[in-house]
Amino acid sequence: MILNYIWIGLIILAIIMGIIQAACYGNVDIFSEILNSTFGNAKTGFELSLGLTGVLSLWMGIMKIGERAGAVNSLGKAINPFFCRIFPEIPKGHPVFGTMLMNISANMLGLDNAATPMGLKAMGELQELNKDKSKASNAMIMFVVLGASGLTLIPTTIMAYRAELGAANPADVFLPILIATYVATLVGFLCVCLAQKIRLSDPVVLGTVVGLTGLVGLLVWGATLLDPKTLATVSAAAAAIILLGVICWFVIQAMCKKINVYDAFIDGAKDGFKTAVGIIPYLIAILVAVGMFRASGAMDLLEHGIAWCFAQCGINPDLAGAVPTALMKPLSGGGARGLMLEAMTAHGADSLVGRLCCILQGTTDTTFYVLAVYFGAVNIKDTRHAVACCLLADLAGAIAAFAIAPIFFG
Repeated sequence: MILNYIWIGLIILAIIMGIIQAACYGNVDIFSEILNSTFGNAKTGFELSLGLTGVLSLWMGIMKIGERAGAVNSLGKAINPFFCRIFPEIPKGHPVFGTMLMNISANMLGLDNAATPMGLKAMGELQELNKDKSKASNAMIMFVVLGASGLTLIPTTIMAYRAELGAANPADVFLPILIATYVATLVGFLCVCLAQKIRLSDPVVLGTVVGLTGLVGLLVWGATLLDPKTLATVSAAAAAIILLGVICWFVIQAMCKKINVYDAFIDGAKDGFKTAVGIIPYLIAILVAVGMFRASGAMDLLEHGIAWCFAQCGINPDLAGAVPTALMKPLSGGGARGLMLEAMTAHGADSLVGRLCCILQGTTDTTFYVLAVYFGAVNIKDTRHAVACCLLADLAGAIAAFAIAPIFFG
């Protein structure tokens, strides 16, 4: 529903801006420019989707190998001791632990198609344990916040879009996204812990949080020691090594379990093809609306206003072009994706703004979509502190993205 209002609003504002330009400045050509932008962006959306097919099929194929090889289960077992502490209300050994672990593990590996059904199944099992069927339980809120904060180890789709739009190294945003998404997840997690009075001093909880935070802090500290050019080289090399390592892990584990690796890859690639084709209408719709908004001059006016505010606060005004993506992300994943693509098209895939938009897109999930789907599936009316914790995670992730992008990309 929210995307409906956003889409209509962008078009109406574009027309109003066009009328103002024609009436006040005599720019009658503005209407032709707005109209031409609709055709141009419709073509761009179609071409992007087709170009995305190959890369998305590749990574979905690789992820399918990992799924069948048991990589998701392996990751789930690794974080099981931690989960037992942060879900104290769930009886030990309850089957919902396995379902939740599978969901979060799939999200971390970018297996969205597998993550959502498992997430809904987990919510159903949590509802069975819930004493008040209309009010979200503590376990539900923790689970949803962890999902909405969007901790993702492999931002497959973002790298695919960057490759299609001509980025010199599509994976160069890998480490910045990892850092920003961890910050968002950490803040969301801590907010829930404080609200639910979960004991953060527990050795397993404290050790996990301190260890991961220390690792991320080490990455940020190391990034500040290098000049932008060297940092870009190191970041790109690290991303390549990590991603190739994941591929090798998946393939070797599949071979050890005597899984037909080739067939698994083909099945995953088919899913990637279907996904790429399926997003064509949605991508065209949002790109057309955003294109009209920019062609009318409204986007430039918005960016200049934000840039002025940034300059007054001592913030790099070049970052202003990414603010619309940051504001859109909690409301609409499709809208944020469209703004990210539009920013990369307008400013360049390797521009600071283009890369920052990619980091923002990969930092968190679409908060209100996750809340609506997960709580709606089990008829929860009172979400308690879930919305506040999710939005604080969104804010923390956005701040981290704006802080990290200049360090990595100058």
